[in-house]
Amino acid sequence: MTDLVRAQAERFAALDPRLPPFDDPPEGEELSAALPDGREVGGVLYRAYHGPGTPESLWAARENWELTPVLGNTGAAGMAALLGALRRRLDHTATGADSACVVAWPSRDADVTRVLLDHGLVPLNALAVRPNRPPEAEAPNGVLVRRARPVDEEEVVALRLAELEYSALVGSNVLRQDAVDVVTADVRRGLVFGGRSWLAEMDGVAVGLASCGWSTPAPGSAIAGRLTEGRWGYVGTLSVRRDARGGGVGRALMAVAHRELNLDDVPGTFLFYSPVNPLSSVFWHRQGYRPLWTFWEVRPAGALR
Repeated sequence: MTDLVRAQAERFAALDPRLPPFDDPPEGEELSAALPDGREVGGVLYRAYHGPGTPESLWAARENWELTPVLGNTGAAGMAALLGALRRRLDHTATGADSACVVAWPSRDADVTRVLLDHGLVPLNALAVRPNRPPEAEAPNGVLVRRARPVDEEEVVALRLAELEYSALVGSNVLRQDAVDVVTADVRRGLVFGGRSWLAEMDGVAVGLASCGWSTPAPGSAIAGRLTEGRWGYVGTLSVRRDARGGGVGRALMAVAHRELNLDDVPGTFLFYSPVNPLSSVFWHRQGYRPLWTFWEVRPAGALR
């Protein structure tokens, strides 16, 4: 697929200067498809299983089939042919109800949108980036933002679960039976081992949470091949209690988080959000984030058209 990889790298570079250079696709099962004019396209299919007790099981289906298309410069026609090949591949596999097909594709490539929709895929998640810039807000009167401590575990867990419950309504997250245990264990690790989490308080009551940190697009990570090399700041969770929304709590939390994350060697920050979430899709754009990759998904996997 060398020629296809080279052509796709050129296409991506022209689409969006913030995309990392497209290199060889990850390892997995290779797919191929032919266009009516005789041109061929390819892709790599990777199956992951997220078992009980894993953090990934809270934001993805148990059985996840992720396709990395290698279309060269064929655009919509190439995507249509490859998704047809994927549909035929899944016809020979028993996929359960808790399964999904996922295709990550540059958000600015509008030419392929109609094809993805026609095959039953919907944009349930996006990776968005924000270049370093000065924070734009301070805490409003009556709001105190401070670092979360181990003694705050109960409040942090409650805010994390509230965000998970809402996101499960409007995105790819899943509220599973073991969610409390999984979230509690993750929160405890972060608070004990120095994770970057901030609480917003009003009259001594926790009303908001921001959990952040730094990450690199290392092989095997969730952002491998999605961001340019180097250390990036990331926002893992932002949660504001329903009765405290609209008063600047989220902006105040992110002002503190961005001030901490925007180090000299960090090109910017990234996060994942749902484009169909009516809160996230407005708030994050106002914070200076814009989508770089969109994750198109269909559940169950067998529903791919």
